[in-house]
Amino acid sequence: MPASATKTRRVAVLADSDTRWKWGALTANRIAPENSDIRLDGFLLRGRATPTARQLQEVGVHADSLREVTAVEFLRVMAQESYDVLVLSLVGGGVQAMLHGLKRVWEGRAERPVVVTGYVGVVYEKLADGLLLRHGADLVLANSRQDAERFRAVYEGVGADATSVTEVALPFLGGEPYAGEHDPYTVVFAAQPSVPDSRKDRTYLLNRLIQHARKHPEREVLLKLRSKPGEHTTHIEELPYQKLVQPLDPPANFKLVYGNMGEVLDRTDLLVTISSTAALESLHRRVPTVVLTDLGVRETLGNHHFVGSGCLASWDQLDEGHSPTPDEEWVSRQGVCADGTYATAFDTARERIAQLLARPGGLPALTPYYTPATAPGYLPGILARHHLGPDGSPLPGAPAHDKEPGPVRQIVRRAARGAYRHGVQRVAPVIRRMGEL
Repeated sequence: MPASATKTRRVAVLADSDTRWKWGALTANRIAPENSDIRLDGFLLRGRATPTARQLQEVGVHADSLREVTAVEFLRVMAQESYDVLVLSLVGGGVQAMLHGLKRVWEGRAERPVVVTGYVGVVYEKLADGLLLRHGADLVLANSRQDAERFRAVYEGVGADATSVTEVALPFLGGEPYAGEHDPYTVVFAAQPSVPDSRKDRTYLLNRLIQHARKHPEREVLLKLRSKPGEHTTHIEELPYQKLVQPLDPPANFKLVYGNMGEVLDRTDLLVTISSTAALESLHRRVPTVVLTDLGVRETLGNHHFVGSGCLASWDQLDEGHSPTPDEEWVSRQGVCADGTYATAFDTARERIAQLLARPGGLPALTPYYTPATAPGYLPGILARHHLGPDGSPLPGAPAHDKEPGPVRQIVRRAARGAYRHGVQRVAPVIRRMGEL
């Protein structure tokens, strides 16, 4: 399948949450050859975080087709359809399961798609685990120079092929550079679904945000939320800020907002967060950005990633008018591309994909690092979560492995997912509180 600037490139993206759909679909567009068209088919892996229609609309990335599938259903499609590129935008275990399943369904096939995977944002935990679960893809994208170096070191350290590691940048960076203060001056706190995770810490942050609004009535203070109650993102949110704010009495200049992060940044004068990837979007546009230290600088919060950034500060400092100055060298190593190099950040990935598509005789079989021989106590469990056996074939009783799901099955799926979300956000917290009595 030689690459051609005039050919429509067929690309499939498999994602398991709203943020991963955003990363996968935007990455698909970024790695497409310049001056070429792509046909983008989206597949949403059924699970607790499958995005709702509202979340998909908020992401603002459109596909030529989009449907929900199980892992086994997706593999059946890949066995029947021909694509040029496949982007796996999943958690590490999902990527590993798909690599083994795809290896099986493409066995003996002369040509197959180039398989691309990577990370949605900052990689600050489970580095070795997540990377080795992604090994086997043709391209493992690193969002920064720092990540590319770390990724190669991990692969080489276990004796795995590291040539798949390809440096790019976050695909959703962009927007106009910050041009100065707005009227009114706007402070935005970018909330995260699971950081911090305790009621005490989340209530603390909410109270400090409200206090800041009261202390600065001339400012507009926005709490930027990722999802509405009942919706899930990449991470489970058991204590939504929408519920925590109900008994409080915030001032009129304090507001809850949803929507595309880029559009919110268009009116932001100060972006505040614990460790959200929104900080990198903000830094890319040179919007003043603060990563909070109020709850400590800790690995469990992810804000340790920003050590050396010049962005660490507390609410006390912000209340007194502190304005951060980011460290340019640190910013450069994070793939933020505030220096104007963003336009060329995906050139290497495009070139590698073109070379792979032009490879005589097609591509070799996928070869993940984990196999039943190298990880016999780990790999089978990873595959079984997606109803796959150790050889990548569907396990007995795997749902709809031999046919398309009918309308009744689809209705049951939606109802089951709704019940799960209700249980996570309403029932589980009650049970925990009862256990604390």
